[in-house]
Amino acid sequence: MSNSDYRCGVEVTLAVVGGKWKGLVLWHLRLRTLRFTQLQRCLRTVTQKMLTQQLRELEADGLIHRHIYAEVPPRVEYSLTDEGQRILPILELMCQWGQDYLQKTEGVNLSCTEV
Repeated sequence: MSNSDYRCGVEVTLAVVGGKWKGLVLWHLRLRTLRFTQLQRCLRTVTQKMLTQQLRELEADGLIHRHIYAEVPPRVEYSLTDEGQRILPILELMCQWGQDYLQKTEGVNLSCTEV
């Protein structure tokens, strides 16, 4: 990310982790390192192309680390960087807000630990 036209921190944050998949990728990586196929299983409706794109962007922005093992076939694992760890409190607040909102508006109880 290299744009100096931002006027607000919220704008920057949304540019880095906004969209349907990036926050969920970070959320799933909060507890452990995952391989591509494991992430794909967690995000059932994401396409391979979209997940690849989102992982590349998160890596370029310094939120995740991609480790390639010199094996045949190659094994690739993804984990959070220190910067990626720093976004977790925000994601936890988003989870709580979403749970509360859905409970109030729809009467539905969710658990973000199941995501």
